[in-house]
Amino acid sequence: MSRVNRTDCEALDRADPLAGFRDRFALPDGVIYLDGNSLGALPRATPSRLARVIEDEWGRGLIRSWNTHGWINLAQRIGHKIARLIGAAPATVMTGDSTSVNVFKALSAAIELRPERRVIVSERGNFPTDLYIAEGLAALLGRGHELRLVEPDGVAAALDERVAALMLTQVDYRTGRMLDMASVTTAAHDVGAIAVWDLAHSAGAVPLDVAAAGADFAVGCGYKYLNGGPGAPAFLYAAPLLHEAMRMPLTGWFSHAAPFAFEPSYRPAAGIARAGIGTPPILALVALEVGVDLLLEAPGAALRGKSLKLSDLFLALVRQECAAWGFRIVTPDDHAIRGSQVSLTHPEGYPIMQALIARGVIGDFRAPDILRFGLTPLYLRYVDVWDAVATLADIMGAEAWRDRRFSLRAAVT
Repeated sequence: MSRVNRTDCEALDRADPLAGFRDRFALPDGVIYLDGNSLGALPRATPSRLARVIEDEWGRGLIRSWNTHGWINLAQRIGHKIARLIGAAPATVMTGDSTSVNVFKALSAAIELRPERRVIVSERGNFPTDLYIAEGLAALLGRGHELRLVEPDGVAAALDERVAALMLTQVDYRTGRMLDMASVTTAAHDVGAIAVWDLAHSAGAVPLDVAAAGADFAVGCGYKYLNGGPGAPAFLYAAPLLHEAMRMPLTGWFSHAAPFAFEPSYRPAAGIARAGIGTPPILALVALEVGVDLLLEAPGAALRGKSLKLSDLFLALVRQECAAWGFRIVTPDDHAIRGSQVSLTHPEGYPIMQALIARGVIGDFRAPDILRFGLTPLYLRYVDVWDAVATLADIMGAEAWRDRRFSLRAAVT
């Protein structure tokens, strides 16, 4: 790429087919938000939608709103919408619980589908909560299950007839490296293993077709690219052929075949409804639905195209403006294996990121040395990328990151 200037970025913004979506988010003045891969921005429609639900549906409708406003079906209704985002068939996605709880449910169901096998394979660098859940599940079952951790290039070699489940995250939370879900799933199926995918850094950011890829289970996050708000409910996908055979480890009343029959014994609901547990969090689901609806309005091809252009621009500008200061780019150049973020490493990554945040450029830091920048196509502009890298270069040139206050570690990095 030839040398880039800010005028080039302004021209890209004028031609951007997604430009109108930016005004539908409440973005603070003076802030360049590059952390939508950790917490999505607030859709402008969310506060008024929540206010209507609180004041009318809850305030006046009270408990009647479970019927009159469809609260009873809200988790599945949003699941149907998320299914469209991830390339899943209707009635295969349930919303609710956290990503971690859904990992527990999916992995447990996968293991029960292969009761004679005792190995779970995952990447050593997988998101830690997934690994913690797998460790805890193995200990809880007490049947000698082994969590086998391998390097990214060692996944295929680790698959054999002893493997019950392969559990992977499609887009690496640190580097943005993206796996080919279809080919990896095929490798798992070739040895009879169940494939469980974490889409926390995929859903809403990269094209997905879990049905075509043959995924058995998938889980995903509601508060990152889906813009559902902090702690938003997550989702769980199960392939249709598994619905009647899968056994969920948590059998609450909202996964019962007839919750309001109040039977003393459990009977699982049909299909994906058995992935429910307890009473759904209505206010949180309402906020999530606003974010999901926004994404469904945007053409998927335009989202992916802009995501790649934004990350190409970021990478080019880092090489152009910041080559002198020892940054190492760890995000792949290859579009086929790149998610929707750019990650750099630097020995002083933490204070550098804090200095950026103090200047209104919000990314985040991941130990031990990664500066992470999420690129959300719905509301990020090309000039934002230019200004962010220019600010980074200014901080490095002036050594502003050396200010002692930037080295004080906060609880959330």
